[in-house]
Amino acid sequence: MTKNVRIVTPVITEGIRTLDDLAPFERADLTFSHSLLQVGPSSIECEYDEALAVPDTIAKTIMAERDGADAVVIDCMGDPGLKPAREVAAIPVLGPCETSMHVAAMLGHRFSIVTVLDSVRPMLEDKAKIYGVYDKLASVRAIDIPVLEIEEDMGKVQRALADEALAAVRDDKADVIVLGCTGFIGCADAIKSELARNGYEVPVIDPIQVTALIAAALADLGLSQSKTTYAPPREKPIVGFDMPRQPDAAAAE
Repeated sequence: MTKNVRIVTPVITEGIRTLDDLAPFERADLTFSHSLLQVGPSSIECEYDEALAVPDTIAKTIMAERDGADAVVIDCMGDPGLKPAREVAAIPVLGPCETSMHVAAMLGHRFSIVTVLDSVRPMLEDKAKIYGVYDKLASVRAIDIPVLEIEEDMGKVQRALADEALAAVRDDKADVIVLGCTGFIGCADAIKSELARNGYEVPVIDPIQVTALIAAALADLGLSQSKTTYAPPREKPIVGFDMPRQPDAAAAE
């Protein structure tokens, strides 16, 4: 049976993610759909941006399940709204930061993250602590290119990523590289090749590809988040947020 994974991009910037980006990961039994926020930040580069993205990310997760998606991936390495989104959904909801870090921890003794800006470093280090893999984190390095400038010169981005990845492996003793922004989609092979050219056979994780395919695998296996951990929120008055009805509540009306 064909599975559909909904990619929820938690920003308002049109074109920052398209279904064409996900086409290489599709199969006969796997398709992707996509949604963008109507309310939130233009990019996520700090905790403030992440907080602004959470309410509509939750709403888009509810709508994904109501639309028949089999899993949801939140398209940002900050994993904005991941835990509350899991509370409002029965289908698996994955964040690329949590997923990539755990995969990296399986593939090597220590991993490094190469991200966009230094402002993201505290957020990613905190996530590693929350996700229980901080002792596996060798370093977080930044290329000093904002999210909204990534597509202006992908050659420059890949060179900067390769330089920092090489330094992470050589100087920080990383065994695995995690690309620390979902805007780096499609860059992993080039970075891996550059590391190999310098004598390092090191895995490079593209967070969207890894997370999307693991989300599809969980859907295939009939696995989702535990409702003893992510219990549905109780009904109560809320002011200022026009949230869609959760699927079970909508079906009961």
